[in-house]
Amino acid sequence: MKIIYLLLIQAETAEEDTLLQMLQDEPSMSFLEVLSQGGLLMIPLFVLSVLAIYVIAERWRTFENSKMDITHTLNNIETLLKSGSQQRAIQYCEEFNKPLARILKSGIRRLGRPLRDIEEAIKNAGKKEIFQLEKRMNWLATIAGVAPLIGFTGTVTGMIRAFMDIQSLQGNVNPSVLAGGIWEALITTATGLIVGIIAYGFYNYLQGKINRMIFELENASADFMDLLQAPSPKKRQQQEV
Repeated sequence: MKIIYLLLIQAETAEEDTLLQMLQDEPSMSFLEVLSQGGLLMIPLFVLSVLAIYVIAERWRTFENSKMDITHTLNNIETLLKSGSQQRAIQYCEEFNKPLARILKSGIRRLGRPLRDIEEAIKNAGKKEIFQLEKRMNWLATIAGVAPLIGFTGTVTGMIRAFMDIQSLQGNVNPSVLAGGIWEALITTATGLIVGIIAYGFYNYLQGKINRMIFELENASADFMDLLQAPSPKKRQQQEV
C-alpha cells in the first residue's frame, strides 16, 4: 500500500510539473494584442478616449489660467478709480487676460452712465465668460454616455460572433472556438466602461470648478457695483459737514 501511495504522489507531482511547464512555455499576450481582440469597435472607443483626454487637459489648463486674486484686483481698481484714473484702470484690466479682468473692464468703460447700464454691461460680459468656461464640457458628457453604450454593443456583437461560430460548426465546438467572440464581448465592454467612468468623473469634477468660479465672478461683480455706489471722499466730507 505504501508503494502504491508513493506512486500516486509521484504521478500527481509529475502532472503538476507538466502543467506548470506548459503555462510557462505559453507566450503571454501584450497589452496591445489584448486590446486588438476587441475588434473594430475598439477604434471609436480609442477615438473617444483621446478626445476625453484632450478636453480634460484643455479645460484644466483654462481653469488654472483663469484664477485671479479677487480682493487684490478690486482694491487696485478702487484705488485707481478714486484717483480719477479711469483709463489706467482699464489698462490695468487689460494686463490680465482673465475672466474677472474682462468683466470689470466692461463695467469701467461705461463709467459715467447710469448704474443700470453698467450693471447690464457686466451681466453681458459675465454671460460670455460663463459660455467660455463651459466650452466643450458637453463633449465630455457625451463621451461619458456613449462610451459604455459602444462597449455594450461590443458585448452583443461578440455573442453574435460566438453563436455564428457554433452554427457554422454544427455544435461541434470547444472553448477555443468561442474565445474570439468572448474576447470581443469582454474587452469592448471593459474598455467602454473605463472610458465612460473616467469621463464622467472628470466631468463632475470640472463642472464643480466651473460652478465655484461662476460664484466667485458673481460675487466680485456685486462687490464692484457696491464700490461704484459708495460715496466718494469729497461727498463724505460734505455729508459730515
